[in-house]
Amino acid sequence: MKRITQKIRLAVPKGRQQDEIVGLLADAGLSISASAKGYRPACSDERFEVKLLKAANIPKLVEYGAHDLGMTGFDWIEETDADVAELLDTGLLPVRLVSAAPKGSDPFASENGQSLIVASEYENITRKYMERKGCAYRYLRTYGATEVFPPEDADLIVDNTATGSALRSNGLEVVDEILQSSTRIIACKETVADPARREVIDEVVMLVSSVLEGRRRVLLDMNVSADAIDRVIELLPAMKSPTVQPLRGNGGFAVRVAVLRSEVPKVLPAVLRAGATDVLQTALQKVVA
Repeated sequence: MKRITQKIRLAVPKGRQQDEIVGLLADAGLSISASAKGYRPACSDERFEVKLLKAANIPKLVEYGAHDLGMTGFDWIEETDADVAELLDTGLLPVRLVSAAPKGSDPFASENGQSLIVASEYENITRKYMERKGCAYRYLRTYGATEVFPPEDADLIVDNTATGSALRSNGLEVVDEILQSSTRIIACKETVADPARREVIDEVVMLVSSVLEGRRRVLLDMNVSADAIDRVIELLPAMKSPTVQPLRGNGGFAVRVAVLRSEVPKVLPAVLRAGATDVLQTALQKVVA
């Protein structure tokens, strides 16, 4: 392993995303001890120096080299037009960035030719969206709770939504989906050009990826008689191929396979019908393919 002479500066979002991302890093072996009001938590890996920042600030700070590595939403990468290396889409904290208006209204069918008032935290994304719509507008910056502005204070909003419940409870409906976002791992391009520092960053990305893959899969162990082994193997969606070992005394085979968690409700009844017995399901911590 190449020796790095200074710590990797890691920016982690503070607020709504913090707990889930800190939990993911801990499962990957990077434990972060943050106090309620602290912004510079201790890290279990001495190669890293961690700072908690607003998700919206992280992309540009990583681009500028103030931080080597960061985790933030794709929406903020797009909003800030940050020139960074995107290393991994974790799939965590998925949201849709949408435009929304009062239910039953058509904000783009203006009869008086006046500019629409569009409320959003996303100024640049709003501008690009409204340019595509070819509609005159006035931008109103918000600082959270964007959904409360229509109809009195805005004609349209551009905001992120996970379930749409906040929109519906405020009498809004989606007009357009602008983009889909989730938490990404990004890096400063200058940092990843350094082989020693890139090696450490690649290790972190690999470990995080292995945790995410482990969460998606479970381990199935089962016993299968010799006359049923071919039928059972055909039903198993293994990553490569199942592990098959003979049981003591020629009593059949022990079969082990990692399958997607989402496939278990289909796979488990099928293998039992095909002759598998003594099936055990075990959670996985990490999977490295």
